[in-house]
Amino acid sequence: MRLVPTSQENTVILIARILASAIFIWAGWNKLMAAGATIAYLEKIGLPVPMAAYFVTVVVEFVGGLLLLVGYAARPVAAVLGVWCILTALVGHSNFAVQGNQVNFMKNLAMAGGFAAMTVLGPGGYSLDATMRRRER
Repeated sequence: MRLVPTSQENTVILIARILASAIFIWAGWNKLMAAGATIAYLEKIGLPVPMAAYFVTVVVEFVGGLLLLVGYAARPVAAVLGVWCILTALVGHSNFAVQGNQVNFMKNLAMAGGFAAMTVLGPGGYSLDATMRRRER
């Protein structure tokens, strides 16, 4: 088994990080810009302490998305985002009587699978993690 990805593999991994992070950066930014509406929604779906849930949501989605994009602490961030996808599928999309929830539930599970692979495979050579490892050597 080869341990060092080729430049083509590193490019594909970079593209995967960009694509996987985009939805979180976008959603986190939107939540950050619409705090009142987001907190009201979190309250509506019955989350305890909606203000704390809002803070956690913004940090996980926006900050986590940015960290994944640049490839910093990418393995633990990918693990957190994968767990987040499963939790949000269960909390926000498990009522299949609501139109669109089944698709969003399955989308979240699919993203969690991608994050599981990223947790194992790492961020690739075009990442801050790889840059920092090279500088340590």
